[in-house]
Amino acid sequence: MLHDNEIREPLFDFLEETYGRIRIIEEKMMGRSRADVVMVMEDALCGIEIKSDADTYARLSRQVKDYDLYYDINMVVVGGTHGNHIREHIPDYWGVITVEAAENGLDFYVLRDPERNPKMKLERKIGILWRPELNHILEKNGMPKYREKSKRFVAGKILQKVPQDLLAKQISEELFERDYTTIQQEIEEYRKKRK
Repeated sequence: MLHDNEIREPLFDFLEETYGRIRIIEEKMMGRSRADVVMVMEDALCGIEIKSDADTYARLSRQVKDYDLYYDINMVVVGGTHGNHIREHIPDYWGVITVEAAENGLDFYVLRDPERNPKMKLERKIGILWRPELNHILEKNGMPKYREKSKRFVAGKILQKVPQDLLAKQISEELFERDYTTIQQEIEEYRKKRK
């Protein structure tokens, strides 16, 4: 029986081999749920829910609704015990990957490729970014700095002015560059400039 913590690292290797340049963000809050994994790709964000053999479907319907608000595509990675029934619990546009123990580690099988999520809300997706990251997008697009305005206001202006395909790439680039070790310093510097 495979557990979540046994699946993660081999899964990340599999995703990198499959999708090329990616960045993995773990345990990201989204609405009332927490995404197990967010896979940042060149022009899209992919939400990934892991259901190990030890997990149940108890929270899955609520999690699906939350994932669908934030990510361009979504996938579920399931242990072999869930492989036959998982498709009954997720939308048709979600991808499905199964994982099974093998002699030399874990084997991953793509049962269904993910398709574009028709329910994603761009205002939710851009809300993942921190204010300094939104500032970078303002700068890249030659927009005013809006120093006195809220994060929500700035996100709204970006959504009005930047074409969606370009914005998708810029959001991904900000997340590729995100540095968790310096963000507190960046936020403090931003607040000082506002005063």
